[in-house]
Amino acid sequence: QVQLVQSGGGLVQAGDSLRLSCTASVHSLSGYVLGWFRQAPGKDRDFVAAIRWSGGSTNYADSIKGRFSISRDNAKNTVYLQMNYLKPEDTAIYYCAADPWSTEATMEGRQIEYDYWGQGTQVTVSS
Repeated sequence: QVQLVQSGGGLVQAGDSLRLSCTASVHSLSGYVLGWFRQAPGKDRDFVAAIRWSGGSTNYADSIKGRFSISRDNAKNTVYLQMNYLKPEDTAIYYCAADPWSTEATMEGRQIEYDYWGQGTQVTVSS
């Protein structure tokens, strides 16, 4: 069983930056895909970004390309989501997730393929 513990988030103003962290309780994330998703009030949970732990390839949702960046720290078993130029429409609960099978579907954001989920963290962007 893999536990994902998230940190970061909070209330910021439009144009500010935030960094979310997600640390996995597993010996190694080699072979995993780690992803970030978000759920705005009254909406479905949507894909944000994913990273393949081995090799570091990434994929992003069109809505955040150029503003958000996903990265990893091998030594800390932690994945980050750096969010810049935040907009009010970025307000949501953000979740990290892990797929131990490293499939293309999870790189593309197919949620059902992710086996493990973090607890979620609120990001609120005021105008």
